[in-house]
Amino acid sequence: MGEIDPAMTRSQAYEEAENVGRNESANPTLGDVIAQRYSRRDIMRGALAVTAITATVSPLALAAASAARAEGAAPVFDFPEVTAGVDDKHHVANGYDAQILIRWGDPVLSGAPDFDPQKQSADAQAKQFGYNNDYLGYIPLPDAENPSTHGLLVVNHEFTNEELMFPGLPKQDKDAAFGQMTKELVDIEMMAHGGSVLEIRKENGTWSVVPDSKYARRITPETEMTISGPAAGSDRMKTSYDAEGRKVRGMLNNCAGGVTPWGTWLTCEENFNGYFWGDYSDDHPEARNAKRYGVAGRWYNWGQYYDRFDVSKEPNEPNRFGWVVEIDPLDPNSVPKKRTAIGRFKHEGAASVVNKDGRLAIYQGDDQRFDYVYKFVTQGAVNSDDRAANMDLLDAGTLYVARYDADGTGEWLPLVHGEGPLTDTNGFASQADVLIETRRAADLLGATKMDRPEGTDVNPQTQKVYVMLTNNTRRKPEDVNAANPRAKNAFGHIIEMHPDGDDHAATTFKWEILIKCGDPSIAEIGATFNPATTRDGWLGMPDTVCVDAKGRLWVGTDGQAEDSTGRTDGLYAVETEGALRGTSKLFFRCPVGAELCGPEATPDVETFFVAIQHPGEDGESWKAFGRASTFDDPATRWPDFDPNLPPRPSIVAITKRGGGKIAG
Repeated sequence: MGEIDPAMTRSQAYEEAENVGRNESANPTLGDVIAQRYSRRDIMRGALAVTAITATVSPLALAAASAARAEGAAPVFDFPEVTAGVDDKHHVANGYDAQILIRWGDPVLSGAPDFDPQKQSADAQAKQFGYNNDYLGYIPLPDAENPSTHGLLVVNHEFTNEELMFPGLPKQDKDAAFGQMTKELVDIEMMAHGGSVLEIRKENGTWSVVPDSKYARRITPETEMTISGPAAGSDRMKTSYDAEGRKVRGMLNNCAGGVTPWGTWLTCEENFNGYFWGDYSDDHPEARNAKRYGVAGRWYNWGQYYDRFDVSKEPNEPNRFGWVVEIDPLDPNSVPKKRTAIGRFKHEGAASVVNKDGRLAIYQGDDQRFDYVYKFVTQGAVNSDDRAANMDLLDAGTLYVARYDADGTGEWLPLVHGEGPLTDTNGFASQADVLIETRRAADLLGATKMDRPEGTDVNPQTQKVYVMLTNNTRRKPEDVNAANPRAKNAFGHIIEMHPDGDDHAATTFKWEILIKCGDPSIAEIGATFNPATTRDGWLGMPDTVCVDAKGRLWVGTDGQAEDSTGRTDGLYAVETEGALRGTSKLFFRCPVGAELCGPEATPDVETFFVAIQHPGEDGESWKAFGRASTFDDPATRWPDFDPNLPPRPSIVAITKRGGGKIAG
C-alpha cells in the first residue's frame, strides 16, 4: 500500500487504501490484453489519433466535427454544453432546471423530526433521509395514471463523512484512533447508512416527495434480512446471533445497484471490509478469505461498541456481507434477501436484461484495482405475467467471470463447484464455498485483472454492455505499453461488450474500448475521444452509468480532482454509434468536492435524477478554499447555502424548462 496523505478525509483515505488491489494472482491484466491485441500498425494509428485529438480545442477539431456532420453524423444529444470548472454550486445545461428533491436529514418516515444538525440522534436519523446517496432506481407505481410522473425512488446510502456531519469534529480514522467518535455518534452514522424508499410525484412540472406515504421505508444496518441461495445455512455464515446462517442484520456500504423487470430493488454491498476490526490468527480458517477481501479494514470503529464488527469475536460476520440484496419496495413489510447465488465481492452495479430465451442476465463489476467483471444468468425465465413467480428467481443460476482475449473476443468462465479447479483439493467443499470466496475462485479460473470495474449497464436496443473502468493508479512505469500508455493511469476506460448472437446467456462475447479517458489536449495521457469533443466535454474517472429509454449512454464521474483537472465531477452524454462515436459532452456539473451518482431517467426521459454525494469534501484541493473542509468550515454549504447548515448530500431532479425530453 502506498502512503496515505494525512490531509485526506477518512472516506478518502478509505478509498485510497482500497486502491492497492487485493489480487495477487498471476492472471493477465486488461493492459496486458490490450497490448497483445493491437499490432504495431494499430498502435501507430492510435498515436496518430492522439495527435489529432490534441487539436480538440483548435479549429482543426471544429473542422473535423463539421466534416462528421456533413457526412450525416447527427448527434443524438441536443443541449448546450456546460462549461467545465470548479465552484461551490451545481450547474446544468442552459434551458434546464435542477430542483433539489430531498436532502440528508429530510423526513422519510411519518413522524420524523425536522433536521437539526446540532441535535442529531440515531432515532431521528433512522426516520430521516440517510447520508451519501448513491444508486438511484425509479420504479413506476402499478396504478399510476402516468408511470413517468408517479413512482418510487429507491436510494442507496453508501457511507458517512463524520467531519462534515458532526459539529466540532475533525476527520476520524484509525490513525487518529477515532479519538472523538463516541457510541452516540457511531449510532447516528450507522443509521445514516442503508437505503431509502420514497414515493415521488410530479405535479405542475415540479417533483416532490409524497409525505406519509405507505411505501416510505428506511433500511439500516439493523434491518433484519434473510440470507438466501446456495450459501444460506453454510457453517461459514453462522454467528452467535444466527446459529443457522440464514438471517443477518443490515447491509453495508451500498454503492450501485439495479432494478429488476418485476420491480424489485437490487442494492449492492461494496467496501464492506472497512467496517470490521480485530485480527484473525494466521492459521484461522477464514484468514486467507479475509485477506483477499481486505478484512479487517478498520475504517470505522463500530467494533469498539458492537462485537459483530470485531472479527476476533465474530469471525464469520464478514462473510455475511458483500452480497446483492433484493428488496421489494412495493411491500414495506417485506424482508430483504441477500441473494448469494449472485456472488460475494465489492459489488458495483447489477444491470439486468431479459435475454431472448426469457432468462435474466445481470452484469456486475468488482470495484477494486485488478479485480474482475462478472455476469449472473438465472436458471429460470422471467414470468412477465406473474410478479410473484419471480420473487425467488435470483436464488438459482450460474455466476460467470470474464476473460478478455487479445483478439477482441472474450469468454465467460463459470464459477461452479466441481468444475475445473473449483474442487475440494483447492478448498472448495461446496458451491457455498465458491460463492463466499468468489474472488479466489475467479483467480483460479484465470479471469482478466481489470482497472477497477465500477458501473455497468446494458443497451437493450443494441444488446451492448458498458463497463466503467474508473482508473488504476497502481500501474507501474515498467508496465506501460503503447496501447495503454499511462503509468499511474488516473483517468480510466470505458469498455463496450457485445454478446455473441445477441445472447446474454452465451459464454462468448466481443469487446472494444469505447474511450480512454483524460485530457485529450495532453498527448502523453493518450485519451481517445472523438475530435468533436470540446475542452469542456472530456471526462475522467468514469464511475456510474445509465442507458436511457432512448438507448443513449450517460456517464457520471468520481474523482476529477479539482487541483489536477480544474473541474469537478459531473454527468456526461457519450455518443456510442456512427461518426460521432466517442464524443463526450458535459450536461451537469457538481459542486466542489462532490461525486455524481445515480443517474436515473424516468421512462419518458423527461426527468433525470442524479445523486450528489459528499459535497464539500476535500477542500484543500480547491485553491479558492485551500484548507480542510469540516462541518463548521465547509468548502460549500450546498444545497441550502444557509450559514447554520452543513453541506448535505441530496437528490436532484433535472427537467427541461417548458417540458420535453432531456437532451432532445
